[in-house]
Amino acid sequence: MKNNNKNKKIIRLDFTGCKTAWEYHERIREAFDFPEWYGKNWDAFWDLLSTSYDIGKVEITGEHTLRKEFNDYIKMTHEILDDNIIHQAQLEEHFKYEVID
Repeated sequence: MKNNNKNKKIIRLDFTGCKTAWEYHERIREAFDFPEWYGKNWDAFWDLLSTSYDIGKVEITGEHTLRKEFNDYIKMTHEILDDNIIHQAQLEEHFKYEVID
């Protein structure tokens, strides 16, 4: 299942000023264009991300604006994105992410 990297989407995920866990996951849902029924949890994020073969890159902004309470959320987001790099490589797909700020 090899996909041409030129046709892959760049997702811009902005956490600037995010205040609640619900809002954090809602921003994920909106940025990735996940369906309304997205479960707003880590398993749901992985399930939908790992089956999205048209995403080539995720650019994350606004992490520095989050309160300390979100440190575990940021860590988990990065872990899932790192796992997806490995998962996509096994499928001969290309995926990466970058923290812009």
